[in-house]
Amino acid sequence: MPEGPSYSLVNLGDFSKPADTLIKKVSKAVGGFFAPYQIKRIAKADAEAAIIRAESEIQITDLHHRAMHRFFEEEARQQKNMEEIIAKAFPQLKEGADPSTMQDDWVTNFFDRSRIVSDEEMQKLWSRVLAGEANAPGKYSKRTVNFLADLDKFDAELFAKLCGFVWFFEDQDLVPIVFDVRDKIYSSHGIDFSGLVHLESIGLIKFNNINKFIRKRLPKRAEVFYYGKPLLLEFRFDSENQLEIGSTILTKIGQELAPICDAKPVEGFWDSVTERWKQHLLISVQETGALPSAGSTNIPPTSTSS
Repeated sequence: MPEGPSYSLVNLGDFSKPADTLIKKVSKAVGGFFAPYQIKRIAKADAEAAIIRAESEIQITDLHHRAMHRFFEEEARQQKNMEEIIAKAFPQLKEGADPSTMQDDWVTNFFDRSRIVSDEEMQKLWSRVLAGEANAPGKYSKRTVNFLADLDKFDAELFAKLCGFVWFFEDQDLVPIVFDVRDKIYSSHGIDFSGLVHLESIGLIKFNNINKFIRKRLPKRAEVFYYGKPLLLEFRFDSENQLEIGSTILTKIGQELAPICDAKPVEGFWDSVTERWKQHLLISVQETGALPSAGSTNIPPTSTSS
């Protein structure tokens, strides 16, 4: 097997309890992660080949040898990919996490879809999903996992750029604020009309460049956040207020992936948005520099509302 993370069962004591539990959960769901299920498949294939040789006395040709060699190499690469993803997930596990409550079907599906991922940056994205599910089972749907399997690196990077413009609303909704896609602040950070159309076509956002989206039924005062920096808005009426939020909103899948896409805040965007909303501006306070995440002490965890 190619060199990579080595997690022998005898070394489980080296890990924290949540990591230890995650290893055991993955091993159970996938059929033996560290005594990998691929070994069973390889052994079965080898046994079947032996039966064929014994029964028909067919000499193994060079073609058979090449096929078996390819099989071993492919399984080894996939095992290495899975081990690297789980290794990257370990530091993200919370102390009180209980991965044993994860659904076996979810875990099996996760590794079935992620085992071909060899790019390091994409492995990091997959590891955030695994750790997030281990910390809070049920956080990520199988649909999101399956979507991620079809997401290439270019799409992931484009989505991360868009999430640099995301604001967080009190109702636990992440919203990319795009007032005018022609504005230089968007184009200079890799976001343009064609990019938004593409992100809509693959299912991460809804984009309407003609009729802008409106937040409705807002209270007298509402608190929104940009990378942990709160902004208090005050409206005219006691209830049923509205706020224009631009041309773009996230889909359910987009809501799940936005907090883990490794986005960064855009310099000057805070000022741009507060200028747009200045008639509602009440107060702003200190910046923390990160998108909200589940378990944050000052910001509610994200949800899939739109």
